Amino acid sequence: MTTTGLTTFNLDVNDLIEEAFERCGMELRTGYDFRTARRSLNLLTIEWANRGINLWTVEQGQIPMVTGQATYPLPNDTIDLMDMVIRTDNGSQSNQIDINISRIAEPTYMSLPNKLAQGRPIQVYVNRQSGTTNAIPSTTIVGGISSTATSITVASVADLPSSGFLVIGTEIISYPNVIGNVLTNVARGQNNTTAAAHVSGDTLTKTYPPSINVWPTPNAPGNQYTFVYYRLRRIQDTGTGIKTQDIPFRFIPCMVAGLAYQLSTKLPGVDPNRSVMLKAEYEQQFQLAADEDRDKAPVRFVPRNLFYS
Repeated sequence: MTTTGLTTFNLDVNDLIEEAFERCGMELRTGYDFRTARRSLNLLTIEWANRGINLWTVEQGQIPMVTGQATYPLPNDTIDLMDMVIRTDNGSQSNQIDINISRIAEPTYMSLPNKLAQGRPIQVYVNRQSGTTNAIPSTTIVGGISSTATSITVASVADLPSSGFLVIGTEIISYPNVIGNVLTNVARGQNNTTAAAHVSGDTLTKTYPPSINVWPTPNAPGNQYTFVYYRLRRIQDTGTGIKTQDIPFRFIPCMVAGLAYQLSTKLPGVDPNRSVMLKAEYEQQFQLAADEDRDKAPVRFVPRNLFYS
């Protein structure tokens, strides 16, 4: 017999939701049914992020390091960093060297006496912020700035943290210090945005991207150091219904089972015994998918002996 020769089966959001309703013994009938199911799908993918590593959301990134700059933003959809190195290449990829950098916690970073000491970065603190933005009441630029300015005068600092990140127009700016009404030693064009001139009266928005703080701060000119990392990103949102989900094919049964269980907990008329069954099915499908979604590489454990006198 001749097979199809295809391996393209997938479910768009409409089919996925319809399948989940059928497993609940219900029918998808109204726009509200569809909307509440989409909401549950988004909550489900957030739950998966909390359960552990999803390999298809692992991405590599790079941040060119600037002399004397300690803080660098990460993409807003970053959940956490997995591995990281400092790459030195002297401008030539043929001579690049990757050097380990140790991850430290906030108390260790806070205990460093001179956070602006310069050298090759050997430690990094990952600050897992929310990626949200908030308007700052009555805070605008005074006098305007050029695209290369390193200080910004603002109308008020009453609602402004002592350091962090700001958005002006489409540009993200990092500022480490506030002296009076002046943001000093600002780093322009952060997170792949473009430094631009801004006029007096332009508004400022506070943003809280995930970020890293390195120590010591880089001492080499010409972007000799590059922070190279692998990160976990968020699973993309559900969308309006005509797109497929941001998951590999092996997680489709798990997503259908998980959505069916979530819907069974809030749809009127679903038998509680069916909900218990759907939960058990969801947990089984998630375990099957999670066991498959893992690195398949050999691991070697070497004992280390410590002697005390």
